Amino acid sequence: MKRYQPILTKYLDEPGSATIDFYLVHEGYRAARKAILEMDAGEIIEEVKASGLQGRGGAGFPAGVKWDFIPKNSKKPTYLINNADESEPGTFKDRLLMNHNPHQMLEGMIIASKAIGCHLAFIYIRGEFVKEARLLETAIAECRANNILGKGIFGSDYNLEIVVHRGAGAYICGEETGLIESLEGKRGWPRIKPPFPAIEGYLKSPTVVNNVETLCNLPHILNEGAAWFRKIGASKESPGPKLYCLSGGVQKPGVYEAPLGTLLETLIYDFAGGIADGRELKAVIPGGSSAPLLKADEIEGLKMDFPSVKAAGSMLGSAGIIVLDDTVDMVQACYNLARFYAHESCGQCTPCREGTTWLTKILARFTAGQGRLEDLDLILEVTDNIGGLIDFSQGSFGKTICPFGEAVAWPVRAFVEKFRAEFEAYLPREALA
Repeated sequence: MKRYQPILTKYLDEPGSATIDFYLVHEGYRAARKAILEMDAGEIIEEVKASGLQGRGGAGFPAGVKWDFIPKNSKKPTYLINNADESEPGTFKDRLLMNHNPHQMLEGMIIASKAIGCHLAFIYIRGEFVKEARLLETAIAECRANNILGKGIFGSDYNLEIVVHRGAGAYICGEETGLIESLEGKRGWPRIKPPFPAIEGYLKSPTVVNNVETLCNLPHILNEGAAWFRKIGASKESPGPKLYCLSGGVQKPGVYEAPLGTLLETLIYDFAGGIADGRELKAVIPGGSSAPLLKADEIEGLKMDFPSVKAAGSMLGSAGIIVLDDTVDMVQACYNLARFYAHESCGQCTPCREGTTWLTKILARFTAGQGRLEDLDLILEVTDNIGGLIDFSQGSFGKTICPFGEAVAWPVRAFVEKFRAEFEAYLPREALA
């Protein structure tokens, strides 16, 4: 079998990879030039749709289909927002791309902007990413100096400006409508949908929100073609390269690029060197902390693509793989996760605002050895009232405006259902009588 050659991370270890001179030497902006000078918007959209590229931010929605929702004859301006607010615990791939190859991302933004008729695009970057924000400002300045951004880019009649906007460190602004609210200078409260951003987004105008990794795929699709992209990966439903973040109890934590559909066991034992210190695998969170965990016996033969992980009862999400070995106290881990989400809840929806606090209080009682047996069923009831029951085969719809409620309800519920004995072990003897 031919060894997979990295695509998105091909030059990340090369000195000077973040500069425009390096990028241009390695055929940088060839795809953007093609998009601006040789293709119309419809042709770009159809090529991306044909590639099957799914959003890499977590939802996995087809990128080209999302672009096609933009009204064709709107009198309002159209905006592109690059969601670089990477705040999901266990996820650190977008930061790597921005650090080492910001021009790959900017080229993707140019292609996407041409496809949707955008002339002003934004990079909404996590507030803590100070170094990355400065790198992006430098990269944008390099583009302007080389007629790659600004007026008449590549000598055409197409104009495009890109603005870097630093967030204020709110997890909820990773949700696209909360992000838009924040970009408008308001509190980052998610909006009720519909209307969807493609119809009424930034400044009530048509808007597309794409993730960093999603945009980084675009230059390669235009350079090599949709058919080439579809050949990468283990599934026709989920093609292309993917960046997987591995952390927790592994020998070599880090970001690894592999085809979508790579086995989870391969990522853990081959790429990341297996479980650290000779320990045993206990469970895996496959898609960032908002994904329900899977027990060790549930990951055998599991392909890490969108449909396969969904069928297993979790979600690929951001592909933030958190490995839990047999030293992990599942009650403490669940409490730690619940505290994070209680802190990050925007407070707009009552089920989420109150429910996350209740979960934290109940779990705090457990960790203090003061839990009650009935608390276990109460946790399940509260998670149901926040985010709905987990039933990925039928579709699961939460009870809050945005998916944040599900982001806390699903993992907490999975912890309790799959490791109930560990929670019962925390109960005082009289509670079991």
